Amino acid sequence: MKKIAIIPARGGSKRIPRKNIKDFLGKPIIAYSIQTALDCALFDEVMVSTDDEEIAEIAKKHGATVPFMRSTQNANDHASTVDVLLEVINDYKQRSQEFELGCCIYPTAPFVSTNLLQQAHDKLTEAQYDTVFPVLPFSFPIQRAVKINREARLQMFQPEHLTTRSQDLEKAYHDAGQFYWFQVDVLQEKQKLWTNNTGGVLLHEMQAHDIDTPEDWEVAEFKFKLATNG
Repeated sequence: MKKIAIIPARGGSKRIPRKNIKDFLGKPIIAYSIQTALDCALFDEVMVSTDDEEIAEIAKKHGATVPFMRSTQNANDHASTVDVLLEVINDYKQRSQEFELGCCIYPTAPFVSTNLLQQAHDKLTEAQYDTVFPVLPFSFPIQRAVKINREARLQMFQPEHLTTRSQDLEKAYHDAGQFYWFQVDVLQEKQKLWTNNTGGVLLHEMQAHDIDTPEDWEVAEFKFKLATNG
């Protein structure tokens, strides 16, 4: 069963310029995703999909392949992850290379480990899920979420849970934004990563951190150092 790791890394990034190759504790952040994919020895191919020549060179320097550049159509702000994955799979097929399983690993996911990739892979294959990805529990009950209304007053989304005990509220989780294992044929058929046959791997707070702002970046570096130094 042939497997491919696809690391999508386009050149444009508005909130953090050059985010995908920005230095993260001494090396480009994309290098962590590449190295973890190579180290886990699950993949027949570890490739980077990019429209950017500098990213392509850095990716190849750290051991990934860049057999073709991403199309202009899928390098803009509106292209989805699924669009990129389908383009990659189709381009390989045109080169007479096909894969049964794929894993989309984001380039800004330094917390991904070989053990985590293996765990998710095993869950995908043993339970025959369409897709498996890591999830984090929300740190506060979402049933008690509040909004600021037009009069600048706080208002609960679900006021019926104002006095409900936390332990009586259903636990909620969110996508950790790290990677997606998927069945290639299902992705091609359904053209989406989240189906009614999707499984999750539960993480804790020290195994992930979403990086969208410069402040997120600083916190992620702090957490990474703390986690790796024991």
